[in-house]
Amino acid sequence: MRKIVFHINSLEQGGAERVITNLAHQFAAEGYEVYIATEWYAENEFQIDKSITRVHVGLNKEEESRGRFAKLRIRGQRLRAFIKKIKPDVVVAFCHKANYRAITAALGTGIPVIVSVRTDPVGHYDHWDDKFQIPLLFPRAAGCVFQTEGQRDFFPEKVRKKSRIILNPLNDKYLDVPEPEKRVKEVVQSGRIVDFKNQLMLIRAFDRVHKKHSDYVLKIYGGDSGDGTREQLEELIAERNAGEYVFLMGASDSLEKVLVNASVFAFSSDWEGLPNALLEAMALGLPVVATDCPCGGPRTVMQDGVNGLLVPIKDEEALADGICRLIENPDLAEQLGRKARDICKIANGKAVFEQWQDYIESVCK
Repeated sequence: MRKIVFHINSLEQGGAERVITNLAHQFAAEGYEVYIATEWYAENEFQIDKSITRVHVGLNKEEESRGRFAKLRIRGQRLRAFIKKIKPDVVVAFCHKANYRAITAALGTGIPVIVSVRTDPVGHYDHWDDKFQIPLLFPRAAGCVFQTEGQRDFFPEKVRKKSRIILNPLNDKYLDVPEPEKRVKEVVQSGRIVDFKNQLMLIRAFDRVHKKHSDYVLKIYGGDSGDGTREQLEELIAERNAGEYVFLMGASDSLEKVLVNASVFAFSSDWEGLPNALLEAMALGLPVVATDCPCGGPRTVMQDGVNGLLVPIKDEEALADGICRLIENPDLAEQLGRKARDICKIANGKAVFEQWQDYIESVCK
């Protein structure tokens, strides 16, 4: 059976890390020899089974104090040495710097590298150094996995031609969850508390909603990213005297239970890759109103008026109107929610794994 090395910076809990962890377990269960090579260990990481080998290829404490280019060189050399020692059939890298590092480390080894873009390229792959690294390195990759057409179309034609678009896999706990007998008067959101998710706009939009529907509350679930956004949200809630109807719920490991009977799921991001929180809400059959944010994550899985409502980014009034429309038209809301559940057919773990397996096998051949 084939040998696969996944490469990412760490396994700290996040969207890309969750996908790699899930894929690693699925490939291991199929009999593949699976390694995850990371640059560092984080405090809050996804756990991996003993069937998967975790390898540290990053810096040691003494090397952390060296200059930027020295650290880049050491990281590349260490990953290259590991690849040459293990001799995998393929290296699969996730995220910006790990993508470049994997391609560079494998040069001349004959080992194919698949890179994967997990965010909006605009603002993340358009810095001065990206402008020479992308045309120099990305065409040398054996393949590239994108989540949306918007991501794919940012890159050169040579990259697009050998790429695949593959959705994120849903956790099984979000599949086949029964419809609630009755919805509660809650608007919900889940995801990290972080600036680009624009929960500030969500609170301002809900303030408008609450003026018309004072019996509804907003609950925002998610851990604090530490970027100062939570403090800004708390200040806005205090400023608007909204503490009785806007709640920061913190992180939850049982979202499939606490979200499922809400009336509306409100997605407010300014940009995303393909947001797991949105996929999970759709799988639960929640009526969704979402910003049509770049690089096209919501638009990839949603059709406006068919399985949810799409509104422009940074448009507080449009978001508020969308929430009110779903509250005031429960039959429409239920219709959209039931149609949203169809995401389970194409984004369940088995379907997504089979796409990855097919692509990896085609690259290896």
